[in-house]
Amino acid sequence: MSGLPRSSSAPLKNGLPPQELLDDLCSRFVLNVPKEDLQSFERILFLVEYAHWFYEDNSVEKNPSLKSFNLKEFTSLLFNSCDVLKPYVAHIDDIFKDFTSYKVKVPVTGAIILDETYERCILVKGWKGSSWSFPRGKKNKDEEDHACAIREVLEETGFDVTKLLNIDDYIEVVFGQQRVRLYIIAGVREDTSFAPLTKKEISEIAWHRLDDLHPASDDVISRGITGLKLYMVSPFLASLRSWIFKHQPPIAPRPDMPLRGISVWSAKNSSIGSSNMIMESQPTKPEPDVHPPNIGPGKSFRNFRFDTAAILQAMEAGFSA
Repeated sequence: MSGLPRSSSAPLKNGLPPQELLDDLCSRFVLNVPKEDLQSFERILFLVEYAHWFYEDNSVEKNPSLKSFNLKEFTSLLFNSCDVLKPYVAHIDDIFKDFTSYKVKVPVTGAIILDETYERCILVKGWKGSSWSFPRGKKNKDEEDHACAIREVLEETGFDVTKLLNIDDYIEVVFGQQRVRLYIIAGVREDTSFAPLTKKEISEIAWHRLDDLHPASDDVISRGITGLKLYMVSPFLASLRSWIFKHQPPIAPRPDMPLRGISVWSAKNSSIGSSNMIMESQPTKPEPDVHPPNIGPGKSFRNFRFDTAAILQAMEAGFSA
């Protein structure tokens, strides 16, 4: 990557980002961070992931001639172009493998949003793919479970569940080494407005009948009785049915309601899916919890210490240039 032009912000003929843009991403997301954020490769890869989101959501969107990359491709690109990361290029496969393994251990929280009859729940569909799931996401560092759920639901649906959330009403399931806690938010009006606050993350939001999501099972990936593809839904259904059995819904079941799911927001019919709703200087995802236990995948670089002296020297050189 050292042969890339440094004076132009225009993409190269093959669509690769110019060195000027890569330098800006490295400076913004890797160099210009607190010292404690550079103490492990897990943390550094989260910073690279922020740079990747920014590149895809802003740089590529403004200049479609730029090539789009998956995270591993972008990680390789940034390591090969950023001076302080180049010494570790030879280890990039191990670094990325450890990072991927670690991410699946970060606790996740979210919400099961029920309508006033307790017959329907809100599900969201990811930007890519066809699976539906409850709105949820990874915890920030030092973030309380319920605070994470409120934040993630707001980001993915635009609905603030703060006043409806009871910290004692939740269902928790452990998938491998990852704990997933979903708070039950019951009695939400069907005419409530939903729309994601983040872009290119959610493609559709819909009310789905609980009966259509069965059968309940321990399978992470499942299909409802109508063929609906579900992710991290089925393992929660049995406990959810038990909760509903013990609580009286505000409104009796309505036989006049459609039997199929009701879409309440779709990126195809809205400009929100591609609009610049987040300030460009901010990544589109929150900072995950980066203090895992010293067990499991990731041990090979757990004691890594970044060369902060080289980083400071590079920053000084950049500012004086």
